[in-house]
Amino acid sequence: MHGNVQVWLGLGSNIDAELNIRAAVTALRRHYGELVISPVYESEAVGFQGDNFLNLVVGIQTDESIDELNQVLKKIEDDNGRSRSGEKFSSRSLDIDILTYGQHDLTEQGINIPRHEILTYAFVLKPLSDVAPDGLHPHLEMTYKRLWDGFDQQSQPMRHYEMDF
Repeated sequence: MHGNVQVWLGLGSNIDAELNIRAAVTALRRHYGELVISPVYESEAVGFQGDNFLNLVVGIQTDESIDELNQVLKKIEDDNGRSRSGEKFSSRSLDIDILTYGQHDLTEQGINIPRHEILTYAFVLKPLSDVAPDGLHPHLEMTYKRLWDGFDQQSQPMRHYEMDF
């Protein structure tokens, strides 16, 4: 599964959020070159009490395998103070998730790609629909804009958060 692949990443933080998001974008730019960067959204923590999250979607082009890509992203998370001992729903300095890897559906291999969070969280789907409105969800073959238009947007309020990169 090599060759140049379009990958969409979901970034999130609610500990020194602006600092950590900036550091992640800088590290991704250093490693992958030109990035596609969505607007940033602020939303309340889901599933636990904590500071608000900042979330965005970043697009990269890579010829790395999914495993190589995962190692790079884990290192960026670790370099920015990510603790892996916490519970699933907890505060985090930096979270980088692979949302899509080209048009590959890796769910049958037990890998959550395309990530189901695309369809369940506004803070993932909205920025993805901002940067790739006509992109097709690898599994549903519907555009991200159409998926967002059909999403219950009132159920997960969030605000645009002004940030330049």
